Amino acid sequence: MSAHNNYPAQANGTVSNDEIRRALEVVHDARSSNSIRQTASEYLEHINSDKEAPYHGFTLAADRSQAAIVRHYGLSLLENAVRHRWVDYSVEQSMMVREWELSLAQTITDDDPFYIRTKIASIWVEIAKRSWALDWMDMDERLVRLWTDSLASKELVLTILETLSEDVFGHEDTAAGLRGTDLNSACVDIFTPMSVLLEHYPSRATSINVRYGEEGWLSRMADLLELCVTKEGDSKPEKACAVKVLVTLRSVINWVIPKSISTANLITRLCRCLASSHLPIQLAAVDVLYYLYNHARFSDEDFKEVVGPMYMHETVNLLQRLYEWSCVDATDIDEERYLLSKKLSEMIYHTGRLLEERPSLIPIDSGLDSFLRLLVQVARNNSLQVSITALHVWVKILGSDMLASSSPVTSLIGELLEVCSQRVIKYEALPDDSPNPSVIFLHEDLDTMPERHAFLGNYMRFCKTIVERIVQQQPADALYHILGQAEQVITHLYDGELAFNVQTYSKTSVPFLRLDAQCSVVEAALKGSVKWLIGQGGGAVGHEQEVVVQNLKVWCERILGLHFEDPLVKERVIQLAVGFATGPLKRDTKFASTVFEYILNVQFRDDPGFPAYSEAVKDLQGLCIHELQRLAMRFADYLITIFDDIERKIAQVIQDASHDEHIRARYYSILFIITHRATSVDPGPRQERLELFLQPLVAQWQKDELTNSLASFDSFCELLGCGGIQQYVSQRALHQIPDWSTHPLDDEGKALRARMQDAVEQLPLRATKIFLAASVEKLEQKSAPYELACRLWERDIPLILPNLLRSISLAHAFHDPGNWKDLPPEMSIVVRKILTDRFWQVGISTGSRDEFYAKVGDTKHTMEGLASSVRATVRAVRETGYKILCYMSLLGEHFYSYKELPGPLSQALFTDAYALSTHQMAVMVETIRPVIETCPVASRSHFLPPILAALFEQLDRKASTEWDKIERRTRESEGRVSLDEEMRDESILRQMTYSSVMLVVGLLDPHRLNPPGPGTTNGSPPNGLPYVEHGNVRSFILGTPEVLKPLILFCTHAIRMRDSRSCSLITRVLGSLVPEFDSGEDIDIEVREFISTEVLKACITSLHDSYFVDLQKDLAQLIASILLNYVPRSDTPKQILLSLPSMPPEKLDRAIQQLYKAHQNTRQQRAIVLDLLESLRGVSVSEQGRMTKPDPTKVRSAIQERYMTVDVQAEGKEKDATPDLGGIADMFGQP
Repeated sequence: MSAHNNYPAQANGTVSNDEIRRALEVVHDARSSNSIRQTASEYLEHINSDKEAPYHGFTLAADRSQAAIVRHYGLSLLENAVRHRWVDYSVEQSMMVREWELSLAQTITDDDPFYIRTKIASIWVEIAKRSWALDWMDMDERLVRLWTDSLASKELVLTILETLSEDVFGHEDTAAGLRGTDLNSACVDIFTPMSVLLEHYPSRATSINVRYGEEGWLSRMADLLELCVTKEGDSKPEKACAVKVLVTLRSVINWVIPKSISTANLITRLCRCLASSHLPIQLAAVDVLYYLYNHARFSDEDFKEVVGPMYMHETVNLLQRLYEWSCVDATDIDEERYLLSKKLSEMIYHTGRLLEERPSLIPIDSGLDSFLRLLVQVARNNSLQVSITALHVWVKILGSDMLASSSPVTSLIGELLEVCSQRVIKYEALPDDSPNPSVIFLHEDLDTMPERHAFLGNYMRFCKTIVERIVQQQPADALYHILGQAEQVITHLYDGELAFNVQTYSKTSVPFLRLDAQCSVVEAALKGSVKWLIGQGGGAVGHEQEVVVQNLKVWCERILGLHFEDPLVKERVIQLAVGFATGPLKRDTKFASTVFEYILNVQFRDDPGFPAYSEAVKDLQGLCIHELQRLAMRFADYLITIFDDIERKIAQVIQDASHDEHIRARYYSILFIITHRATSVDPGPRQERLELFLQPLVAQWQKDELTNSLASFDSFCELLGCGGIQQYVSQRALHQIPDWSTHPLDDEGKALRARMQDAVEQLPLRATKIFLAASVEKLEQKSAPYELACRLWERDIPLILPNLLRSISLAHAFHDPGNWKDLPPEMSIVVRKILTDRFWQVGISTGSRDEFYAKVGDTKHTMEGLASSVRATVRAVRETGYKILCYMSLLGEHFYSYKELPGPLSQALFTDAYALSTHQMAVMVETIRPVIETCPVASRSHFLPPILAALFEQLDRKASTEWDKIERRTRESEGRVSLDEEMRDESILRQMTYSSVMLVVGLLDPHRLNPPGPGTTNGSPPNGLPYVEHGNVRSFILGTPEVLKPLILFCTHAIRMRDSRSCSLITRVLGSLVPEFDSGEDIDIEVREFISTEVLKACITSLHDSYFVDLQKDLAQLIASILLNYVPRSDTPKQILLSLPSMPPEKLDRAIQQLYKAHQNTRQQRAIVLDLLESLRGVSVSEQGRMTKPDPTKVRSAIQERYMTVDVQAEGKEKDATPDLGGIADMFGQP
């Protein structure tokens, strides 16, 4: 140990390599004390900044007698000098450093550790990015000479080429970006065969300066690949070299000129790799083909030469053999073979996608039929993740006019229909220990329930779309098969299963899952039949239509004649019957009447003793009313002819039903809809009759009792039946009970809960929402029913709004612990716990929806059940109030034109909104958003300012506060909060942030058109309001300071919120705003200065934060935009940057001048900013060494990630990038 102390603490005078070596020994010696190790580290860090560091680095790295760790440190000194001090070197110094690097590269051997060789390659690339094609013109020659040496030299060259390609074309590399397009052109020059280069760029002369030889690197690599694969045998070096070549090819295959691929005979050579007996070679070859066929820019000639060979018999047979070999058993999964199976299916997806895009280019002698059979074979795979890619391709093929009706496709329709019919099952409802192979694979591939929900949603969507398109192509045969199969399942539902029993009722019983799957297939078939019917003409085809429609009708009537005891089974049958009535049988009004009558006669035999069954019965009743409303909207003209019978039956149903006012109102709304939308009723009597429905409702809103109850917080609590909740909570000391769900509810608690339930039913909120929805849903503006709805509600809206707004305001105030004045301060946490919603949502919740609701039901008679009743009561007031406002907004001027509305509405919605939970705030934003977005132009100037100003103030306050809490809790967490709870809270906060940001995106979309102005007349402002023309809503906001200021403040703070999607979107939005404030007007100057200070500071701070590493290019682009647009008009951006440490004025001035020169090259702009702020940039967690290398068998590809995104579209030419951000980028003119 004492020997370790014999090195200087500082590098005074000459530094010896021995001193460096001893310091490294201390750092890596486990016996060293912390203080000694720290001193040694400081010494080594000081050496790093020494001007002689490159020399010391070279001498250490070149001395092969040194330990590998010492040589690696020497290389690090050299690399650091290149990265950070290259611009300060003279021509002689830079040439010397380059010669040192070349010397190291020439002496590399097989004995050198992998990390030594990788570091030498990295230094080479760093030098190349700074000097190649500028003052280093013979780099390609140097590489070729290395290529002729040992296998180790070849692998070094491959690593250099791979890294160079990734930095120039793949990554947002700063050094490469600073060179503009020079490096791109140089790379194309040296990789492309000379013959191809001259053919594509006949006038290009720069290639003679940087390339060496005629072949180009693509041909050299292809030749080496063939050599390695041909001599493969048991030679490990050749196998490893083949894999290395393939890895390098993968990095370049997306940008090379396609003609060079065929010139190098690369496709044939890659297919030979697929036939290899070495699995890593097969995997790497599939990867290259995947990246190649993900290419979107093939000319017709390139397509024939590069893509066409994949459809030939020999290639398809090879793919089939490889696929069959890669398939694994679910009970004995070979990870590497399974990985090959998944990668192969993804590659086949892209070849299938290209087939659908250009079927006319497929040669006549191709093996197209064999390729399509392979697609069916892949679709049958028990692994849904393997299968989904083939299903996606089939969706595309069946949507192709040229392919869908071709004989190779039609011959496989039966098999494909069978696959999809078998796979349309709710896999998430099957038990985790299910022996079903697909379930086993699903748990192997996807760890979390949210991922499975999203993935399975896409899988089911593809299956249904395939069924739909098959029926559209071959309706008679396909429907015969589908309906026959469905009837067989429905009529033998309990074969092999226990008979239906209320006592053992389950929502995921095998009989129900079978029926649900068949109903899903039939529903998809109905969509297909509707499209077929729409696309057909008369004559003989008309007779075929008649036969198909009659068969559908007979089948459905037969199913309706069966008896079902399971409420869920009844639900699916009813949904199916309504699908028939509103789909292919929509012209048969008598059949619709039959379905209407069937639903109206459904019996609801409840049994509260069995909660699961009782809940299903309630769901059935709600579904029946919903479907009756749908039929009433669609067939009002026919139903009005039997209105008296319907009215009598509904009166009977209501009389037989419970005293639930909500259910009664929904039934009455059916009569309202029929009366409102039937065209055969005289206008006068119809309006009178409709007003009779609404008069009692409006009268309830005007009652003095209701107004008095809404006069104070305490009276509001009494109105909701929870006036005694504070005393009850205090007396039972709920703050001392850790788990409320285990504490049974006493009689007083049960009575309190019952009062709340009764109280909500007496409020006019739900009934108002129901009748407003019945008045405006699914109506076209200016239609007769819509105009009638406006007349009906015009007089009533001002009578409802005062108490409605008070209700919403008090419901928000209910969440403020300060209003619970009867509770001691230490119990404020109880208020938050009581009012924190329990909810299930894809992407956030763990477990299935049914499991969640079952858990909620199990706690009904506990303290948690009481808390649930409290929050449900308040939530009903709050969210029903939001919906009423949304429906009112659909009435246009009859809502927006009230001069007195904006102020009270803003106060009701936002005064106490800060007290809402994050989830509740997100719900409010999403629900109120349509009220803002549909505001007519004529009402915009008086309605929007107070609403938007208050909204963004509250969003900013809430989001900033909650993100601060998250960060503080992360810093201070000591196990007080469970990881699941912490992740859930952060996920909900991300959702709220994203909802808020998307509102901003929608409002500031420069291409957004004005709403059509529902209820306006000839564009004139209603009720004498002043008319102000502001263009679209973006122009209005930019010209309204009281809205603009809180909005930009929210955007500024959003840059620091730790949600990648939101931050990326906000930087793009702000980037689009920066050029807007370039005038000398006071508001422009004020905003410009704010952006130049606060926005710029926020960008720099996030750039320094390691969390935002992946967003550094977005942040850099925004900074570049600020500098380009504002530096000529303001000195503030420069002063902010000059206040940063290590920011010399000359460096900043040079960067700004470079930005002006690069004004058309956004990548170069980003590189200039990132280089300017290099010393401040955050480092990713992986670069810090805190993350282990992921298991390659578990790393998901881009296409796998896409299938775990909710609602992947079945059609379109989508790439593997996330679609939403790309669309937003285009919207705001971003690259």
